[in-house]
Parts: sequence; structure tokens; C-alpha cells
Amino acid sequence: MPTTTDLLTLQQWLSPAYPLGSFAYSHGLETEIAEGRVTDAAALRNWLEGVLRHGAGRSDAILIRVAASGAAAEADAMARVLVPSAERLKETLDQGAAFQRTTAAIWGGEADALTFPVAFGAALARLCMPVSLGVALYLQAFASNLVSAAVRLVPLGQTEGQEVLAALSPLCDRIAGETEGAGLDDIGSAAFLADIASMRHEALDVRVFRT
Repeated sequence: MPTTTDLLTLQQWLSPAYPLGSFAYSHGLETEIAEGRVTDAAALRNWLEGVLRHGAGRSDAILIRVAASGAAAEADAMARVLVPSAERLKETLDQGAAFQRTTAAIWGGEADALTFPVAFGAALARLCMPVSLGVALYLQAFASNLVSAAVRLVPLGQTEGQEVLAALSPLCDRIAGETEGAGLDDIGSAAFLADIASMRHEALDVRVFRT
């Protein structure tokens, strides 16, 4: 059973207040909004479902599990291979470095140059925490950051944004359960439009986000 302290630590790591700079990254969503493919809450939910089910969401869930099992180096090598664009590589490396710096400064440990899901998984292993719970909350935090980006860019109302996030919570839990026991050989991605959006982002005339 996780202790209250471990639960609070996990919540702190995934809080928007944790200094990862996540607010500066849109994972290609800015392109989808700028080019008119995500224009309302329904389109946002559909896009996020695709990314969670078939893209970085499911892949990150497996990477976290592998890293938490003690194979962070192998997971990190795979994570770097998976990224479809230079911007997405920068996104995961920048957030991974920021996560490790702060976590090492407060809780100890190494500040290796790891991708974000791998850094998170390696840290998660140090808590008395079911990995599935950590994975589900990580996925919800990932979706929450992108919902926040859409609220600012579409724009959407705050309540609409929270309705989208609430609708995605069961999916986050389901992906966490489905990836239990999965390894690196089980990773596969088919979120092609999201990947292309991340590539096209660097050529946008006006950019608010880094990715």
C-alpha cells in the first residue's frame, strides 16, 4: 500500500507547479489548432484520445513501466528512437532534465540525461506505489497540460476543458491497466497526424509553444 507521503510526493511531481516547463510545450497541438483541425472541445477530445491510445500516451506508459523495473537505460534508448521530430525530442529531453534536477535536489539520486517518461519511471520505482497508479496519473497530467494549451489557443472555456479531461480519465486508467506486464517489444505507435503536426510546427509563422 502506498503511504500518504508517497502519494503526496507523486502528486507534487505531476503538479503544474513542478518546474518542468510543461506549459511551454503543445506536443504538436498548436499546429492542429492553427490549421483548423481542432476547433472545439469535441475535436480536442478526439485528438487527445488518439494520442493517448495510439501515440505517446501508450508508449510512455510502457516506458515508465520498463524504467520502474530497473531498465532505465534500455527504456531511454527506445524513447529516443520513438520520437518523430526534433521538436518532440527536445520536449522530452528538456522536461526529463528539469524533472531530474529538481527531484535529485530534493529527494536525492542522479540527474542523468533521461527522457521524461523514463526519468519519471525511474523515480517512481523509489516510492511505495503501484506502478499502474503512477502511470494513470502521469497520463492524466499529460492530457491536462494539453487541455490547458487548448483552453488558451482554441480558445475553450475552463469548464469545457475540464469536461474533456474528465472524459479522458477512464482512458488513462484503462491504458495503465492494459500495459501491465508490457515490455519494449510491445511498443508501437500509429498517431501519424499528431507526429506530422509536430514536424510542421517548426514552420508555423506564429508560434506560442515550443513544440
